[in-house]
Amino acid sequence: MTSSPTPADADPTGTDPAGTEPDVRELADVPAVEVISRAAVMLMSSAAEKLGLSEADPGESPYLDLDEARRVITALAGLVTSSVEYLGPHAGPIRDGLQALQRAFREASAHPDEPGMGPGEKYTGPVH
Repeated sequence: MTSSPTPADADPTGTDPAGTEPDVRELADVPAVEVISRAAVMLMSSAAEKLGLSEADPGESPYLDLDEARRVITALAGLVTSSVEYLGPHAGPIRDGLQALQRAFREASAHPDEPGMGPGEKYTGPVH
């Protein structure tokens, strides 16, 4: 019986001890849907941080920056809208996350944008 190598046993060259499987994949080998999904998750995480959602009280977050959040949410909306046909089963959860961020932005704004004028809404339509 063989066991899987532990991190302490790993070869520092980036392969397993037997040299059969690299730890890092070449970007050319990563499917497009995975690249798009990872980019969307990164944009979502950035927007959530810039909306202060990592804090118990978002209004007190040292990272709260609505101008930056608007930019990231708009970029996310453009990515999602232009690639939705390729996302397959990932499309629904990513769209839901985008809409949640758009609503959080509206709630965080002292003077909310008119429906259809919020971040990314020119791509997604109004979010209420």
